[in-house]
Amino acid sequence: MKELRRTTKETDIIASLSLYGSGKGEIDTGVGFFDHMLSAFCKHALIDLSIKCVGDTYVDAHHSVEDCGIVIGQLLKDEIYPASNIERFSNSIVVMDEAAVECVMDVSNRSFLVYECDVDRDKVGDFDTELSEEFFRAVVFNAGLSVHIIKQRGKNAHHIIEAAFKAFAVALRRAVAKNERTGDASTKGVL
Repeated sequence: MKELRRTTKETDIIASLSLYGSGKGEIDTGVGFFDHMLSAFCKHALIDLSIKCVGDTYVDAHHSVEDCGIVIGQLLKDEIYPASNIERFSNSIVVMDEAAVECVMDVSNRSFLVYECDVDRDKVGDFDTELSEEFFRAVVFNAGLSVHIIKQRGKNAHHIIEAAFKAFAVALRRAVAKNERTGDASTKGVL
C-alpha cells in the first residue's frame, strides 16, 4: 500500500489505499456523514483505505471533502495504471429503499464525470449535499476515470447519496476485476 500526504493551507491529509483489498476502511475526515460514505465505499469496492484528514471544518466541509477526493483519486490512479488484464467497463445500480442510483464506468485514463443526483435538501446532518458531486469530480479527474452517476429515482437525500457512493464502489470493483483475456483492454494498445 502506497502512502500519500497532501498538505495545503486548508487541509492536511495522509492516506493509503489497496485496490485489491478486503473492504477495510480506517476513515477519519472530521466530517461524520462523509466518513460513513467512505466506509461504505471501501466495503463495496473491496478497497482497503486508510485516510486521516485535518481540515478547516470551522469554515465548512468543502475543502476536506474535495481534498480527500483528490488524494483518493491520485492513489487510485497509481494503483490502476498502466491498466491491463481488467474488465475496464462496468455498471452498477444500487437500491436503498425508495432510491435507485446507477453508476456506469470506463477505466479509460481519460477523465469525465456526469453527475445527475439532485436532492431536495441542502444538508444531510451537517454535510452539504452538493459536496457529494465535488467528491466524485475530484476522484474521477485525479484517477483518470470516465463515470456517469445518475439517480433513477428517490426522495430521501441520505439514501440517494449513499446509493451513489455504493454504486460507484461496485462499478469500480467490477471495472478493475482481473480478466487475463482482455490484455490492454483498448484498441489503441494502451490505457
